[in-house]
Order: sequence, then C-alpha cells, then structure tokens
Amino acid sequence: MLLLGCAAVRGQDAAGANGPDLAFPTVLYGAAYYNEYMPGDQNARLEKDIALMKAAGLNVVRMGESTWSLWEPEDGQFEYAWMDHIVDAMGKAGIKVILGTPTYSVPAWMAHQHPEILADRIPPGQFGGKAIPGTYGMRQNMDTDSPAYRFYAERLIRHIVAHYKDNPTVIGWQLDNETASYDAANRDVFIGFQHHLEKKFHTPEELSKAWFLNYWGENLHTWEDLPTREGAQSTGYKLEWSRWSQMRVTDFLKWQSVLVRECAGSRQFITTDYGGMMKRDVNENGVADALDIVADNIYHMVSQDHFGGATQSIQGDFSRSLKHMNYLVTETNAQSTDWSSAFQYPPYDGQLRENVYTHVANGANMVEYWHWASIAGNQETYWKGILSHDLEPNRVYQEMSKTAHELEMIGPHIVGLKIKNDVAILWSRDSDNGIAFMPFTSSGPQWSFAGPTADYASLVQQMHRSLYEMNVGSDFVFPETQDFSQYKVLIVPALYIADDPLLQRISNYVKNGGHVVMTFKSGFANENSAVRWVRAPGPLREAAGFSYQEFSNLEKPLGLKGDPYHAGAENKVSYWAEFLMPEHAKPVAYYDHPFFGKWPAITENEFGKGTLLYEGTYLSNALQTAVLKDALEKAGVAGVDAPAKVHVQSGVNRMGKKVHYFFNYSSAEQTAKYGYGAGTSLLDGKGVAGGGNLTLAPWDVAIVEEK
Repeated sequence: MLLLGCAAVRGQDAAGANGPDLAFPTVLYGAAYYNEYMPGDQNARLEKDIALMKAAGLNVVRMGESTWSLWEPEDGQFEYAWMDHIVDAMGKAGIKVILGTPTYSVPAWMAHQHPEILADRIPPGQFGGKAIPGTYGMRQNMDTDSPAYRFYAERLIRHIVAHYKDNPTVIGWQLDNETASYDAANRDVFIGFQHHLEKKFHTPEELSKAWFLNYWGENLHTWEDLPTREGAQSTGYKLEWSRWSQMRVTDFLKWQSVLVRECAGSRQFITTDYGGMMKRDVNENGVADALDIVADNIYHMVSQDHFGGATQSIQGDFSRSLKHMNYLVTETNAQSTDWSSAFQYPPYDGQLRENVYTHVANGANMVEYWHWASIAGNQETYWKGILSHDLEPNRVYQEMSKTAHELEMIGPHIVGLKIKNDVAILWSRDSDNGIAFMPFTSSGPQWSFAGPTADYASLVQQMHRSLYEMNVGSDFVFPETQDFSQYKVLIVPALYIADDPLLQRISNYVKNGGHVVMTFKSGFANENSAVRWVRAPGPLREAAGFSYQEFSNLEKPLGLKGDPYHAGAENKVSYWAEFLMPEHAKPVAYYDHPFFGKWPAITENEFGKGTLLYEGTYLSNALQTAVLKDALEKAGVAGVDAPAKVHVQSGVNRMGKKVHYFFNYSSAEQTAKYGYGAGTSLLDGKGVAGGGNLTLAPWDVAIVEEK
C-alpha cells in the first residue's frame, strides 16, 4: 500500500519570516481537552465547555493525542469529522489548538492484527531477567521500532497533519506523548542494538576489550554470539544498552518530526511533551534538536502545606537549557493527581494561580493543565481536571479564571522572559545510569539488592534545591557542552561516567578562571563504565589537587570536625567517604571520627586562575547549602536574601525591562525586601520604590517591572 504523500510546505521558508510562529504575543493559558471522553450529549457539552473557557479567559487547548481509535476506528478508515467540529468551535471562540499525533496508545484492532508490536519488557532490578511478553491494555505498551507499528503510525500522521495544515486555529503539533523506550527488548530492538555495536566497536574483540568480557569468560569472537540484554551482567553492556534505548527514542521522535514538517503548515510549530526531564532512557538533548520548541509536563507531586516551586524550577531550568530558549508547559496540576484515590490533595486557595506564575518566572511561555474535565472512569479517574466529575464551575475554575484575566492584562510584559545565570549544573545521563548499575546506597541488607536510599538523581536535586533556596538561578549543561566559560561557577555532581576530553574541558575551565564544585565519584569510570586503572580521580587529579586509593560506605552519619560551615544539628555527612590524600589541595573539613578523621571530607584547590572544591562524601541538605553558599560568595555570585518561605526570581522581558518575581510559598503573610530599582507592580498597577518592602499575602506573588 502506498502511503499518502505531503507537499514539502515548510522547507522553502523555514529559515525566513514564514517559519513556525513562536513569538507568542502573550502567555498561552489553557488545558488539554477531550470532548470525546464526555458522557451524554457531547455536542451540547462542547458548547458549554467552550462558553466556560471563553468566560474564564483561556486561549489554548491541546487535543487529539490520546484516541487513535477515533481517528482510525478500523484499519485504513480515517475519520476527521469528530475533531473538525471541535477545532472549528474552538476557532470561532478565539481559542488556539495544539494537536497531538495519537501514537502513544494503539487501537485494539492493531494489537489484534499485529501482536508483535507489543513491547517485550526487561524486568526492573539489578539483574534484569527474561523479557516479559507484551499485553494489551495499558498505554505506551509498544515497540516503536516495529515495522508494522511504524507503517500504521506514518499513515495516520500523514493523514491527520495534512488535513489540518492550513487550519489557522491549529498553531502547533505535539509529537506522541511522554515518549520513552518502554524497556522494549523485542527481537528487532536487539538486532538494531547489535548493528549499533558493529558500527561503534567494529569487531567483537574490541567490544570485549572495552567491556572487560574476559571476566567470567564471556569474550565474543562473532557478532552472532552477542547475548541479549535479558541476562547481561556487564556494566559496559548495560550502559551501552541504555544509550541504545535513548537512541531509539530520539530516532522515533525525529522520524515523526520529519513527517510532520513535510505535511504541516509553515507557521505551525513542532514540539513534544517530555514526561518530566532527566529520564534515564530519554536523550532530551537529542530529541530537542528535532523540535521548534521544548515542552514538558511538570507536576509538583506535593501540594497543600508542602506546596513550593522547587520541582517546577529544576524542571523548567532543564527545559530552558535544552535549546537556550523559552519552553511550554503542556501539563501541570489542576486539582489532585494520581492513579488511585490514595493521594488526593487539591490545592489550597492561591496555589493554582501561584503555580502558573512559578512556571512563567522559570521561562514558560505556555501553561496548560491536565486537564479540563475529570474523567468518569478508568485509570486516571482521580487525576482530576479543572472541572470535577460534576462538570460544573467550582473553586478551582474561579481561581483559573482570575489568573487568566490577569494574564490578559500583563501577559505581554512577562511572556518571553530572558534569564541569564552565572551558575550551571553539569548533568550526565550516563553517570545517572552508571551509578544505578553500581549504587552506593541500599535500602536493604547486603545481597538483597534493594533499591537505593540516595543516588545520582537525589544528589542533583539536592544541589539544585540548595541554589533555589538561596535564590540563585542556574542552567544545566551537558557532557556534550564544549565551552563552560560563560558561567562563573560549574557544579559537577558525581560525574561517574566521563571520557577524558570531558574531564580535560573541566580542568581547562578551572585553569582559565572558572570555579568548580564537584562531588564524590567524579572521574572514576570511563565512557564504557570501566574503572580507570590509574589513581583516582584520574585525569582530574591535577586540577583537584588530591588523589585517593580507598573509599568506604558510612554505616551511620558522621559530623565534620569543628562544624566548619556552622550547620549545627545538620553538620552531617552520610553514605560514602573517599580517603582523599591532598597533594596541592587545601583540606577544608575533616570527618569527626577516630578512623575516618585521618582524611579530609572536603578540599579546595587553586589551579591556574580558578578553584576546584571537592566533596568526598554525601552532605546533609543544610550542609550542602552552606558549602555552596560559601563557594558562590568566593566566586562573586550572590543570592537574594529573603524569608525562608519567599522565593525570588528575575529576568528581562521583551521590552528590555527587568522583571522580578516574589513568591510566598506559605500560609502566613510574609514581608520581603525589594532590593531592585523602582518599578510597577504588574498585578495591581501600584508603584514600588527601590529598597522598600513588599508584603505578600499567603500563597501569593508580586511581579515588579522596573521602570
């Protein structure tokens, strides 16, 4: 069967004025909308929903990504009328539409005709095991490399995108939904992996050498002898398989992007909604290359008394760093979330509104809820939308409406916020995976191989949270980043997996005047997850100014002698200790212990024009904040002093004016010093004097635009 062709409408003007329109005049604000899920008379419901949306002030919806079975109810039978009706109604109401390619949940007829498309998954855990055959029912249950799946997906994408390419209401396309590898280990996935290894290592002998396969006598001499991932014990194998899984995701989304670009209108943008950043099986950087703009589904999984902006901040900083530009939030909390009724914590008054401005302050140009209306049945019954199951306006709807009308007024002043930071965190997906294969903590006894109590992700989150609490903005950089020089401080958490050129770039950064804060396990293993056979920290030794030959887990937390960072009760370190032997570095802090006290826990080395501060152990949260604060001050980076529950962020708007956000993440009134130039409070129009105070109501925000 020949697939539908599309005219190449984008190529001729993609670089010109007629390319994708990303200069949104205001903040896009809306929700995912599924009229097809509504009980009763869906036409009447659509009319009522649009009236409610228009009255509330929403200006965008996302639709169509979840119901392949409606677009194509039977093999080769395509239906558009159901969506045409909804898109037309949105257009008449002035509400823009983002459509999704509905490829993440396959229809029943396809699974019945082609059961081979279902993913055979590697079981979780340290040692994997025989792949579990795929079953139909859950979404995201397919092998995205399957030729049959690709055939049907391509045919569907071409039909849908070509149908709406000239529709002015449709402003963009979302590729798939929260795409991942789904742990697929089908035969075609394995064959693809083998071909990848052949290209990378050239011969089985070279692969065996890189992976140390002479251990347990598992050397390879023919590619046909390559074992499957199911029983792999080699850390090199597991690391390369994780990379292959990432490559599969990237290839799938780039493949979709090419199809959509060929078929879409020239002004329609392309994005995909990452299902949260920093996934072990998704190369977010590689995927971003195929997008016009990044989008992320950013949920704060704590609410009510625990609501704050730290999760939104780390996810937003990562999203913004992928393309060095603003991004979209395609999903965020409306009411409560979860796939059960066990964690139903709807927001307090003010929190839904504050969450919107939290995202915008991080650089989001759109905020959409998942979703408009709560669903009456099935897995996400309790992942509630703006409207509850009664589908009537409620407290959350009223707060959303208030926020939307504020955005109508101030949106042009806050959309497209440009954020420049002096601090970057080096995030390594390989290190995340490498440490997961050889964790440094366990929640169970030896040989139980229980899950970790702390890992690479928790360390990254801790260090970012410390910056956040000091009101110090940060970007993310990556192992592929060639130049770190725009930053005064580079934070390097547990860079366990790294090739020599990356470690040399870090050393050069220090030598040329940069300041690095680095933690334990950095430089320990090479790009194949093999421990370097030189004294640790390998190529970092000169810049770090120390070496070590031993390390130990810590059975219980230890203090640092003399509490050098004045952390009080939180003067504690845990989990891991490297026996650092200073060569040029200055010991900064020692363990308060009769044995471990022989070695410093923290060192600082002057190398060239810069410094490298090294943490040889896992610090408590408060101690980490104190260490980073000291390092930042020495590097000339200052945070913003504010009450503990007040968070401050700044940027520059499209008008070239500085904009400052003050968030009160608490149920009590707060007063914060406004230490910037005189300006105007955008939300109430009042003047704000430089050097004065701002009074913030509970769960409230002030946004000041300097004059």
